Amino acid sequence: MTLNGFKTGLISAMALAASVGMAQAKSDIVVAMQLEPPHLDPTSAAAGAIDSVLYSNVFEGLTRFGSDGSVNPGLAKSWEISEDGLTYTFHLQVGVTFHDGSAMDAEDVKFSLDRARAEDSANAQKALFSGVSSVDVVDPMTVKVTLGAPNGSFLFNMAWGDAVIVAPESIETIKTMPVGTGAFKFADWVQGDKIDLAKNADYWGAPAKLDKVTFKFISDPTAAFAAVMAEDVNAFVGFPAPENLPQFEADPRFQVLVGSTEGETILSTNNKMPPFDNVKVREALAHAIDRQAIIDGAMFGYGTPIGTHFAPHNPDYVDLTGDSAYDPALSKKLLAEAGFPDGFKTTLKLPPPSYARRGGEIIAAQLRAVGIETEISNLEWAQWLEQVFRGKDYGLTIVSHTEPFDIGIYARPDYYFQYDNPSFQLLMEELNANTDPEARSALLKLGQKIISKDYVNGYLFELAYPTVAHAKVMGLWKDAPTQATDMTAVYWAE
Repeated sequence: MTLNGFKTGLISAMALAASVGMAQAKSDIVVAMQLEPPHLDPTSAAAGAIDSVLYSNVFEGLTRFGSDGSVNPGLAKSWEISEDGLTYTFHLQVGVTFHDGSAMDAEDVKFSLDRARAEDSANAQKALFSGVSSVDVVDPMTVKVTLGAPNGSFLFNMAWGDAVIVAPESIETIKTMPVGTGAFKFADWVQGDKIDLAKNADYWGAPAKLDKVTFKFISDPTAAFAAVMAEDVNAFVGFPAPENLPQFEADPRFQVLVGSTEGETILSTNNKMPPFDNVKVREALAHAIDRQAIIDGAMFGYGTPIGTHFAPHNPDYVDLTGDSAYDPALSKKLLAEAGFPDGFKTTLKLPPPSYARRGGEIIAAQLRAVGIETEISNLEWAQWLEQVFRGKDYGLTIVSHTEPFDIGIYARPDYYFQYDNPSFQLLMEELNANTDPEARSALLKLGQKIISKDYVNGYLFELAYPTVAHAKVMGLWKDAPTQATDMTAVYWAE
């Protein structure tokens, strides 16, 4: 009887061990994406790939974006706003620690915000913090932020990846060994290949359901298709070969999620470089572009045409595609009126994403048809950031601005497309100072019309966000309200 009982117990133990082993096998995931981050500090670079890996997973801010674009409590569990709209008092979550074991408190919040707004700040979105007059520690769990003027977007701004809270002692190595407060810890980075994250067992909030996340970087669309089909990766976010999506949809092994993004994809124009400093030339450029041909040819039909820098799913969006309807005859007429009856030559510098490389070839042909010859340069992201974004050494480029609600970049004369319109700048100041929803809506609609009629850039389409994943992977974001691959609620279904 004892022997039989031992055998029965042994069999049960073996079955339990096998069950645990199976559970462990389903607690790891490999997620592929096209672009690798240049480094791992979201507070000192414009590259969206940094947030794609680290936002919410490793780093957190006072507030955070939800999958629906809502702004929710993050490291701040609550806040009060003074009647004059100038003072925000944030009450921090209790028991939060950084991944190195040190406590996160009000001093860290003050350090992070002061660092972001400092004169020598390298923050790519420094303008988000320009209205902050002071950051004061009330007590270890309370921070008071005082603004110079009311800003109806302040809580929204604090949810950006550029506003995450970092520890002073981690800054020296943050670009290669990031230390945050999120549900996952940074584990390893094999440059050119992958980044590993491990579950943070001491996370202050709801624990992650996965033990390990591996982000794999596959830039080539053909290789991306092969990796998913072979099940070498469990999910591919922002899948770069939309022509293959029907094949995945027909395969029961996979699920295809096609969501929306905040990604306004534009033919960005250097507004200070002749001849693009002439609004008539920019208008001619806009009318030379056939948006639908680009969406069909480069994106295989995935994408929503836009006529201004604003997401079509936003309730304040205005459809201004008619301002820049495809009309090559009008384009030639405008070029002649601007003094370029025979056209001109310029550069077209393209970053790695498929929408840019494929779209660039189509746009080059469309511009050639009206007399504008482009010299195409295919750049890696580091080159693009250096030459185009920081150096402003370009005529035209194609890029998708995936930051949320970012029409305010047009109020920055030193931004890379160098648009300087004092009237628009005043409009954005009025918007920031206004908290009335109806007034803000009216200002946003007017702002869209101004930049559309100024033909600041060639407005192409809102980037679609296709994700291909194993059929049993649950909890992935369908839409991309910010540049994030939030893995904190992802799990494998049984």
